[in-house]
Amino acid sequence: MLPRSRTLPSRIHHGALEERHDIRHYLQVEPQPKATEAGAINPQSNYSKCFDDDGRLKRTGTLWTASSHIITAVIGSGVLSLAWGIAQLGWVTGPAVMLLFAIVNLYTSNLLAQCYRTGDPVTGRRNYTYMDSVKSNLGGRRVVICGLIQYVNMFGVAVGYTIAASVSMMAIKRSNCFNKSGGRDPCHMSSNGYMITFGIFEIIFSQIQDFSQVWWLSIVAALMSFTYSAIGLGLGIGKVAVNGTIKGSLFGISIGTVTKAGTVTETQKMWRSLQALGAIAFAYTFSLVLVEIQDTIKSPPAEHKTMKKATLLSVSVTTVFYMLCGCFGYAAFGDLSPGNLLTGFGFYNPYWLLDIANAAIVIHLVGAYQVFCQPLFAFVEKWSSKKWPKSEFVTGEYEIPIPLVGAVYQLNLFRMVWRTIFVMITTLIAMLMPFFNDVVGILGAFGFWPLTVYFPIEMYIAQKKISRWSTKWVGLQILSATCLLVSIAAAVGSFAGIVLDLKTYKPFKTSY
Repeated sequence: MLPRSRTLPSRIHHGALEERHDIRHYLQVEPQPKATEAGAINPQSNYSKCFDDDGRLKRTGTLWTASSHIITAVIGSGVLSLAWGIAQLGWVTGPAVMLLFAIVNLYTSNLLAQCYRTGDPVTGRRNYTYMDSVKSNLGGRRVVICGLIQYVNMFGVAVGYTIAASVSMMAIKRSNCFNKSGGRDPCHMSSNGYMITFGIFEIIFSQIQDFSQVWWLSIVAALMSFTYSAIGLGLGIGKVAVNGTIKGSLFGISIGTVTKAGTVTETQKMWRSLQALGAIAFAYTFSLVLVEIQDTIKSPPAEHKTMKKATLLSVSVTTVFYMLCGCFGYAAFGDLSPGNLLTGFGFYNPYWLLDIANAAIVIHLVGAYQVFCQPLFAFVEKWSSKKWPKSEFVTGEYEIPIPLVGAVYQLNLFRMVWRTIFVMITTLIAMLMPFFNDVVGILGAFGFWPLTVYFPIEMYIAQKKISRWSTKWVGLQILSATCLLVSIAAAVGSFAGIVLDLKTYKPFKTSY
């Protein structure tokens, strides 16, 4: 039988609501003794082997599952826009900005990981979500502001991933069409049907009960991300070899360059450079789900230690892939680097290799969508269960046997209806605004400073009681202020890009 969702209150049987007490009350398990920093526990003590110190089912996450979650969240559709981002900034600024974003993300993620427990990092009270951490360490209005930014960003990521998945699905169809016609048919098509198809798959996978149960999907998605990144890298290297030269310039796209959007002016050069900052920032987005990932990790050792290793491993691996894909993509296409790297190789042989890469992107985005949306699902369901605790529609569960498997699925009507509506709304908005690069830039700008920099720094200062105007306090504030300016600049550039796109845009009639 599948474990009961953590987001729901007590079960309703025959209209009577069971009170939810501490699980140890029923199982007569003594509280666990406090673990030492080394994680040693007296084996003679009467502690539970099935439940953690907070009364919840024993967490089973490891360094590898946490790393797969992070890689799935980080190496998303953003990797495909990195060549375009470097093309706007050039060989000097592009790789430098990418490396700086990696260092900032790694540093602030480690600060955030230390805020998973309030007080003692080993035995302190757990914070199950990003909002819980903010509430425990900062409190006040900042909790509401954090929740609003976090969940709006998750919603936006779902829209962005729907757009990216449809682009890859269309690329497969157009590739086969182009090769069958021998290049005579331009193979134009609408993205709407492909977005709807992706939405149907997400409705199915969204019925997975909670974050702890999507680990297998994350591992598959992480493998797919390496697959299409490696193919993109290989094709980029091959393109450079065929060209016989490394394209690009030290300072990015030249004024006067003719692109599909028109001739690049001085103003457009500035907007493009700012938008590139947002695209690179989005490529490293994962802080908004870091606490939720950390809540799946078993202990001992202390969760923040495992998370620190997982973050270092994941960010290092993704940065190497990002550098290789972005730089070789720019070297292959120069100023004309496409917003989606794989589309730059056209539909020529080996077209089957591009089909594999695009299929891997779609599979990866199915998993990444869930990694980002499961915390949002849990938040709404938890709030609803507190708001209407006696509603059988909200809190009742029904056991549905799964044929051939021998397991039982616990169906909750509210979960099924609400998650289905959520996916339908994100799909509809994706159909209305299919501007991949601009959406990526806005998401990166909107979520980078508050979720990746500001809140982790402020929580760390509060938890460690760092005094005002001390050297460390000043250094952290300078880092926060600098990242705020970068986020504002990236947001301005991305909004300017959307304004330009809207001039030629017709709702639900976008074709490629």
